[in-house]
Amino acid sequence: MIQFDDLPELRRPVMIAAFEGWNDAGEAATDLVAHLATAWGAEAVAAIDPEEYYDFQVTRPRIVHEGGERIVTWPTTRILHASLTGEDRDVLLVQGIEPSVRWRGFTEELLDFAEQAGVELVITLGAYLAPTPHTRPIATDVTSESEELTHRFDIAASTYEGPTGIVGVLGLAAEQIGLPTVSAWAGIPHYAGSSPSPKASLALLDRVEELLGITIPRGDFPEDAIAWQHGVDELASGDDDVAEYISSLEEAQDTAELPEATGEAIAREFEKFLRRRDDDPK
Repeated sequence: MIQFDDLPELRRPVMIAAFEGWNDAGEAATDLVAHLATAWGAEAVAAIDPEEYYDFQVTRPRIVHEGGERIVTWPTTRILHASLTGEDRDVLLVQGIEPSVRWRGFTEELLDFAEQAGVELVITLGAYLAPTPHTRPIATDVTSESEELTHRFDIAASTYEGPTGIVGVLGLAAEQIGLPTVSAWAGIPHYAGSSPSPKASLALLDRVEELLGITIPRGDFPEDAIAWQHGVDELASGDDDVAEYISSLEEAQDTAELPEATGEAIAREFEKFLRRRDDDPK
């Protein structure tokens, strides 16, 4: 681990991680972490040495102009620190690229850093392609291996079996060393899975807000999500087969998800509304 600066004493630190690649359909997860870094004024404090973990023929370095010179920037995973104004909490953001090799060593480096920083909770973010219509709210799956966290956040236990990416490896390894972990995934319509996918990023932002109990600036995501949906509408309107397929997805989802207006759900939404109203600078 290449550490740029000594970390200050962190307050109830949480680590939020997303990785480019297989885990990140539509770049929804990494776009959200980039947004959080900007919104919170996060600064880089450490990076993984890329020589150990990346195949540069797959993830290529770039030549850029910096300070009047041409330099090579190497693809890697960076850790940024943000101290949340008005909140008794610090956040470590992991802006990652899924490694090409030595996943176990990569995971150990990240978790060693998390333990040394006193991280209390790890939130991993991802996105996948799903048979879901773009005209409905983006579904998010939030799970944990921790029984305590499933009760605290009213989320499901992890039951997935099958191929996994670095997000799955990191989350399970964190739980095995006693670091509580929550994983949040957004399901992106598979016929509209190109980047970016702001509607999915916004859905993940909502879940991070709920997990941390804070209000997060939404930036351009709401407007971009509307523009994204209009763009997909236009593409679908020009193809009768696609339009018919989307209609069948809408019908299936509406049938499967009959309205749930429990008192707890209504209370949660009202609390979110009040929190955003109180934080409105107007």
